Parts: sequence; C-alpha cells; structure tokens
Amino acid sequence: MTPVSSDNIRLVVLDMAGTTVADGGLVERAFDTAARALGVEPGTADHAAKLDYVRATMGESKISVFRHLFDTEERAQRANAAFEQAYGDLVDEGLIAPVPGAREAIGELAADGRTTVLTTGFARVTQDAVLDALGWRDLVPLTLCPADAGGRGRPYPDLVLEAFLRTRAADAMAEVAVVGDTSYDVLSGVRAGAGLVAGVRTGAHRDDAFRAAGAGHVLDSVAELPALLRGAG
Repeated sequence: MTPVSSDNIRLVVLDMAGTTVADGGLVERAFDTAARALGVEPGTADHAAKLDYVRATMGESKISVFRHLFDTEERAQRANAAFEQAYGDLVDEGLIAPVPGAREAIGELAADGRTTVLTTGFARVTQDAVLDALGWRDLVPLTLCPADAGGRGRPYPDLVLEAFLRTRAADAMAEVAVVGDTSYDVLSGVRAGAGLVAGVRTGAHRDDAFRAAGAGHVLDSVAELPALLRGAG
C-alpha cells in the first residue's frame, strides 16, 4: 500500500456498526422482528429473499432498504419503525461492544490532530442509543445519520460531504478519509471524492466487494488506521 502523508488527512469519517461497533448480528435479529411485524415469517421463501437483500445492502440507509423490500411507503415506514425499536431494545440489553481497538484508534487520530466523525445508516434515536450504551457521546465532535444529510444515506456521498461541511476540518476532499465495513461505505467515500477510502474486515463485506467498489486500502480492523495514516501502512 502507498503510504499516506500525516499532513494529508485531516478529517476521518468512520462507520459505526461493523467498523467501530461490534453488534454480533443484531441487524439480522432486528430485521426478523420487523419482518414479522409485516407478516413475513421466518422459514418462508419471501423471508429468505428479503434477508439476503438485507445482508447484501449492509451499510445502506435502513429506510431505503425497507422501501425496496416492501411495496408501499406506509409498509416501509412500519417495517423501519419496528426494526429501529427492536435494534434499540437489543442495544439496551447490552449486546453491543466496541470493535477491539476502535476507541483507542479514535483517540490516536485525535492525538495526531485529525477530526473524526461517526456515521450510520440507522435513525438518530438508534444511533444515540448505541452511543449511550458505549459511553461514546463525547468521543467525537460530530455524529451523523441520514436525516442529518437530507435523508440520503450510503451509498450516496451526502454523509461524507455533510461531515466535511460541518466540521470544516479539511480544506479539500483530498484531506478526507472514509472507512467502513461495507461496499456502501466505500462507494460513499469514492463518490464524495475522498482522498483515502478503506474497507475493514470486521463487518459485513470482504476484500472483493471493497475493491469492486473502489477501495484503495483494506484493513483487518479500524485499529490499523492510525498507523496507515502515519505512513506505516
């Protein structure tokens, strides 16, 4: 991998679930609850097909996923509300944890003079529940969900661009790094014109998906990011 100058990257946009947060498959468990609420029972072909789509689109805004899966806006909104409630309940049960080394990596990024923003495809209420459960409310200066960027989540570039505009930490998109565990995270960074885009192997997708989406780097974990940005990658 080509070393990245420590003077180059000023803003780091990190995904949450699968990248900095280990949720142990809670997305699929919450999807089961949402599917049941809409009359889609586990064990059916319809459920299997919808679950396959959920897996394939990890990282995308959840309401966008449900709009694809269900035939009306009303049903999509019902499914999304059931999903967010179920995921929040599971978070409240203590079923999430930081990805090993993630909190320390964010601290290292700050010590190196870089600004970190945490982003998600979940609704704000769910994002806040995760931050509270981990004690991360004050970990970074800004957290963003799709509603904060006009409603469009990944793979659109909006969350990355919103982080750039709000923080003013970087002078150009070439000074922005985007890191996530899905091809949708990678696509959002590529489409935003980020100077560094990396996939991490701690979540939903693997190297072939990252490379196909345009990732310049693939890391075992976000814990490796500070060293990469110091040019030790």
